[in-house]
Amino acid sequence: MRSIPPLLALAGLIGVAAVVAASRSFAAPQGSDVRPWLSAHVGMGDGQIAPAVLQRARALYQRKSNEGAVKNPCYFAMDATRPAGSGKRFYVICEAGQTFRALPSGHGTGRKLPGLPDFSNTPRCAKNFSNAMDSKLSTGGAYVTAEIRTSFKGYYRDAAGKFAPLNRAFILFDGEADTANARKRDIGGHPGVIVSPICRMKAPSSPYADRDGYVPYGKLIDYGADRSNGCTSWLPVDFDWILKSVENNPTTLYIYPESNDIVAVGRAVKSGQSLARAGLYWNADCLKEIGYPNFWPRQTLEPILAKYKRDHPPPTPQPLPICKMQ
Repeated sequence: MRSIPPLLALAGLIGVAAVVAASRSFAAPQGSDVRPWLSAHVGMGDGQIAPAVLQRARALYQRKSNEGAVKNPCYFAMDATRPAGSGKRFYVICEAGQTFRALPSGHGTGRKLPGLPDFSNTPRCAKNFSNAMDSKLSTGGAYVTAEIRTSFKGYYRDAAGKFAPLNRAFILFDGEADTANARKRDIGGHPGVIVSPICRMKAPSSPYADRDGYVPYGKLIDYGADRSNGCTSWLPVDFDWILKSVENNPTTLYIYPESNDIVAVGRAVKSGQSLARAGLYWNADCLKEIGYPNFWPRQTLEPILAKYKRDHPPPTPQPLPICKMQ
């Protein structure tokens, strides 16, 4: 496939609008109003929150509270520069009740397409970020949790060997600035569990049956806090109480890093500059693993992905086979 010049020029394009914003202090003090109980959870260790992430998450929550957009006593934050998997990098902070909880969470998987630069992510550390449609990448910045939608994913056999439907809840996010297209991209939060369809099972009495009386049946896959299509994913056991905490009671979610952070850190690394001296922040373990981060702006990446989709139409969907057990 012929190379696409605009994409090859992305590295130079992404920094145009970010230079001024990148001058913020990413390791800024926590603020005099941060109480000792919360200060004890601030740091670079597993389960702790970096100063810059806390500062921005608190500022977002206070702003949205003052605007009347949220009344929830707790707010969320996520540090996508930290290792995923068992690493605790999603934070639930309830200052009124003086509680702090750190949980595992997933990040966007990205994509690796023939003829295009690789903008995929490994399960452990995120190197690539974007707000482009169909990029399957995470976008840092400000969000507010919105309504909850539930969708049927298929039937599976539960621990008792009985057929059970998976109805997965999904917390929608509303965003602003880089995250303003969150709804258009179907970005939100959900448990890391899905049914991988294997066959069509005859179940005419099921409310999910098609007009021929069949439902999809497959294997239940619990991928926990592994990668997603750009959403925030949690362990199912953690999602249950997160869902209850925001149902009919929205709150803020701040995800670090933003596009200007990514650009600034990438430039500093490439020039051999110390992040600490530049007032920049990135988790050291993941930075060592990824080399430097990339932000792929939607204005450039979306047209390229749209062209790729036109040039590579998906095959006509074929119906699943009838389950042999029937």
